Amino acid sequence: MAGSFFTERDEDLKYDFHCHTKNGSLDAKVDILQYAELLKEKGFAGMMVTDHNSYNGYRAWQRTERETGGVPGFTVLRGIEYDTLDAGHILVVMPDDVDLRILEVRGLPIHMLVRIVHRFGGILGPAHPYGAKFLSAMCSKRLEREEGLIDHFDFVEAFNTCELPDSNRKAGELARRYGKPAFGGSDSHRTDYIGMAYTETAEPVTCCDDLIRLVKTGGILDCGGTEREPRERTTAAEMAIGAAWKIYNRGLAAVKYHTRRLGLRELGLPVRQRRAFHS
Repeated sequence: MAGSFFTERDEDLKYDFHCHTKNGSLDAKVDILQYAELLKEKGFAGMMVTDHNSYNGYRAWQRTERETGGVPGFTVLRGIEYDTLDAGHILVVMPDDVDLRILEVRGLPIHMLVRIVHRFGGILGPAHPYGAKFLSAMCSKRLEREEGLIDHFDFVEAFNTCELPDSNRKAGELARRYGKPAFGGSDSHRTDYIGMAYTETAEPVTCCDDLIRLVKTGGILDCGGTEREPRERTTAAEMAIGAAWKIYNRGLAAVKYHTRRLGLRELGLPVRQRRAFHS
């Protein structure tokens, strides 16, 4: 079904800002080079690699560019889909000259993630904010208690190919209500859904710095696409998956506790500020 809240304009400035590669996400099936080639064939100007808690997909792209020249005339941006402890999945974009190890260590609370990303000049926003409860910010208890946290997001993923129409409708309304730029992304993990969602920009995006500037200056124009066919799932199955994910996510967060502390230390923050991040 086509997204009904957004209209398509100039294909030359279409980007997919939510992409998973097998080079960086365990649950993805598409190599970064194939992903880029398929999107260019479909008229896209670029993509953002947003692997789960990892920049390995983007690193694979850098190797590909050095070895083969990549895909001429096509931009690949470095992003990440971060698993927070308490607010689901968050898309993060950092300036091109900023490389934070801590962003590859899942489990930061949302308050801490927001402070770190903004302190170093980055932007962030909720992926599929009304999707599965255990993955989505606006369905989390944290945002239920503190909906004002949306003010600290820089954009909202307002269209996601993998979501149902009602989820995307709510996400679009959220973006409009808070005046946030609206991103569109396929969230594709395999070839079937590549090219099924887009974000349109006012001018070409050639690097992360460009994207950050456009988000802050109103240069994100539109988004939309086509939702994939819904899969039947029982309520009992959804509850079981949600419970299992909560245990898995919090368990991994606990395992990564010391790695996160080392990452914060590597940021060079004064001790007082490091403690503030933990509060």
